[in-house]
Amino acid sequence: MYVTAAILSVLLALVTLAAGAPKTLLKGDVSAGLQSHMGLSASLVRFIGLAEVAAAVGLIVGLFWQPLGIAAAIGFAITMVGAVGFHAKAGDYADPATRGNAMAPFFLIPLSVATAVTLGLAT
Repeated sequence: MYVTAAILSVLLALVTLAAGAPKTLLKGDVSAGLQSHMGLSASLVRFIGLAEVAAAVGLIVGLFWQPLGIAAAIGFAITMVGAVGFHAKAGDYADPATRGNAMAPFFLIPLSVATAVTLGLAT
């Protein structure tokens, strides 16, 4: 079970780091879109990015101390639930042009939950 937990943790950590780093630095189209399309402040976008980077760090450290990895995976899942709400509020699921990017949280929530569960079972 530990091997599965390790694979899921590393995979999720890579995804969260790739998503969080540009937001933390306020670089790229995603950060600009969150500010212009969704109306989020630069500070909030940076905070979300920092939370995602912290989740990546927590997932890697969680391979050695599982409670931290479980907390990081659950925290990231909660962040993704918030993302679903923001995308729904912005109407991204109704617009074919924005629906693709807005679907990412729907795939990341089950991955986060699976990571938390396998880390819990690996202890």
